Amino acid sequence: MKFSNGCWLQKEGCECFTPQQAYFIKKEDKKVTICAPTGRINHRGDTLGGINLTVEISSPMPEILRVQTTHHKGVCRKGPDFELNLQNQQKLDVFEDEDQLIVKSGSLGLVITKENWSMTYIRDKEKLTGSASRDLAFMKTRWNGFAYDQGSDDAYMRQQLSLSVGELVYGMGERFTPFVKNGQSVDIWNEDGGTSTDQSYKNIPFYLTNKGYGVFVNHPERVSFETATEQVTKVEFSVPGETLDYFVINGSEMKEVLKRYTDLTGKPSLPAPWTFGLWLSTSFTTNYDEETVMSFIDGMSERGIPLRVFHFDCFWMKEFHWSDFIWDHSVFPDPEGMLGRIKEKGLNICVWINPYIGQESALFDEGMEQGYFIKRANGDVWQWDMWQPGMAAVDFTNPMACSWFQDKLEDLLDMGVDCFKTDFGERIPTDVVYYDGSDPEKMHNYYTYLYNRTVYELLEKKRGKGEAVLFARSATVGGQKFPVHWGGDCWSDYESMEESLRGGLSLTMSGFGYWSHDIGGFESTSTPDVYKRWAAFGLLSTHSRLHGSTSYRVPWAYDDEAVDVVRFFTKLKASLMPYLFWGAVETSRSGVPLMRSMVLEFTNDRNCHYLDRQYMLGSHLLCAPVFREDGIAEYYLPEGTWTNYLTGEEVTGGRWVTEKQDYLSIPLMVRENSILPIGACDTRADYDYAKDVEFKIYTLKGHASAEVYGPDAKLDGRITADKNQDTIKFITESAKPYSIRLVNQAVKEVKGAHAFLEGRDTVLMPVAEAAEILVFLEQIK
Repeated sequence: MKFSNGCWLQKEGCECFTPQQAYFIKKEDKKVTICAPTGRINHRGDTLGGINLTVEISSPMPEILRVQTTHHKGVCRKGPDFELNLQNQQKLDVFEDEDQLIVKSGSLGLVITKENWSMTYIRDKEKLTGSASRDLAFMKTRWNGFAYDQGSDDAYMRQQLSLSVGELVYGMGERFTPFVKNGQSVDIWNEDGGTSTDQSYKNIPFYLTNKGYGVFVNHPERVSFETATEQVTKVEFSVPGETLDYFVINGSEMKEVLKRYTDLTGKPSLPAPWTFGLWLSTSFTTNYDEETVMSFIDGMSERGIPLRVFHFDCFWMKEFHWSDFIWDHSVFPDPEGMLGRIKEKGLNICVWINPYIGQESALFDEGMEQGYFIKRANGDVWQWDMWQPGMAAVDFTNPMACSWFQDKLEDLLDMGVDCFKTDFGERIPTDVVYYDGSDPEKMHNYYTYLYNRTVYELLEKKRGKGEAVLFARSATVGGQKFPVHWGGDCWSDYESMEESLRGGLSLTMSGFGYWSHDIGGFESTSTPDVYKRWAAFGLLSTHSRLHGSTSYRVPWAYDDEAVDVVRFFTKLKASLMPYLFWGAVETSRSGVPLMRSMVLEFTNDRNCHYLDRQYMLGSHLLCAPVFREDGIAEYYLPEGTWTNYLTGEEVTGGRWVTEKQDYLSIPLMVRENSILPIGACDTRADYDYAKDVEFKIYTLKGHASAEVYGPDAKLDGRITADKNQDTIKFITESAKPYSIRLVNQAVKEVKGAHAFLEGRDTVLMPVAEAAEILVFLEQIK
């Protein structure tokens, strides 16, 4: 929200009240409180009126500083609040002299000048960002003087933090606008606007910069960001009301910022291995019955395409009855038997749900009578006629409504369903009353958290921790704890494929670890060309789903070559699963996303700062989807030696590459000094990754390592290679055969000891429990 009229003036009617000095300072072990008058106190008479701001500084964990600024503390505070890890408040290091106050948590410090107020955030002695004398402010937009103040409906709190030359801003959720957020006005407000607008399904009031810090604005309601817009050297954020609460998060690198942000807001949960396989959907408004479903499943099998999950979209329920969670028996007369028959084919099953109950639903009267729906101020059930005629929304602030909703879903799980696509949750009304008295403005964004948490907790209860998975569209802060999220409704062309990736990379820069999208696009039907290129991209994303709107997405609906493409990349992903699951486990522990932007991995390479059409899949694989009909791929390789995973060709980095790709090809480049664990199975995503695993060592430069995890996320084996010491060390926790392979590129530098390899490039090593094997390498002269 913009308040100013250029550098010197405010908009008409606006008044800005900013701290002038730190008048009183109260220092405690874990909190510093400052009385900050917005007018100069020259004599006692100046204390008889005016606006004071109370500034509280604390630290929930090392290297994070929290600043809470309040005008009127007595304003009634209604929830909800984000669920944050705040239980281990840190002791602050506080220094004060005549001129300034310094508050530190680890190497992160906040320097406040006591006269002519300013705030400067430092890392050791380096300035990260800061605000000058008129940046932190209480704003009024209809100001007529103290005697005529009408309360808080025109009140806002604002902070403006400086940007230095070349500093770039990322994150703020799944945004389809330009990847670098400089020059954008962003409202954190969940909406269902598709992928081709500035609206977003997943709004996160958090940004990070290439300077190595992040800012999290701790407000579930609308947060307005002006990112180098109103003031081109500043990021401004404002919230309605009398209080502003934000955290500054330090990091030695951008990945460190994400680790600490997810320490605060929650780590991405680890999805089960089977979820990484290929998902196939019925699509949205297509006609289908059991015969159709089985023809799709059998068709994939007959064509050698490993399918892992089948998804039933909306019309598994009867039209006008969404959601009643009752199978449409006119189409599916034996749903339980059908699910059993699908299970016999080795598939997991997902069904579509949403949190809305249409008036024709068998659940509407029950929910209305029990008070389980959001209500209007006069006590009426809130209803509208978009999406489903007369639909109501479940009130997830009511524990009984949550249990009721879970009970209905539990029947489906008992029937054989494994997981849910939790659609919608964005267009939540604000002219309503909640069971627990929550602020409806705050609930607009927060609703999706309660909705997805309710479903996820049921899945954990019924399927076990580690088996729960959603396919969710909407999200807010903390939603990363309930994976997986997909990119929403996109069109079926190259532009939408590109904007989907841009949105996904912005989301993973916002604390989310795993991400998916509709292969081939959702709206309309793509050309066979776009479908095949999207299939390669989709099957080299963390999660992969074939889904559409008005047409089926089985590959043979396009052409025979599409079948070959989907088969090839599905098998490729399956063989990469030991590597991908290793990365997924790390993501669940660190908060660093599995699918990540180039700038996150190569922050110091300025050529990576704006890249949003390629990405890193884990730390070692670079993927560059093809976005052109002529098959030309254009991508950038950072410094070093890179190896094409599919061809074995070595390429020197530090440059742009332009090359033509056929449909069974995509730039999939392995970073130098990498060890990739490769699986022995390519027919499903979930298998024993340690059995006959093959380690491929690429362009060994120094020390490299890799790990293999079991489906239970327990470490199974670890390999390290060190060129300087001429050794490969392998340690395993199980008695399984392992294979080490030195790919041709590595052989140019190092080869295995003859005692093991005897001129070959592969050695099988059956090992005893908790064994350690040391292989000596011989330099090639």
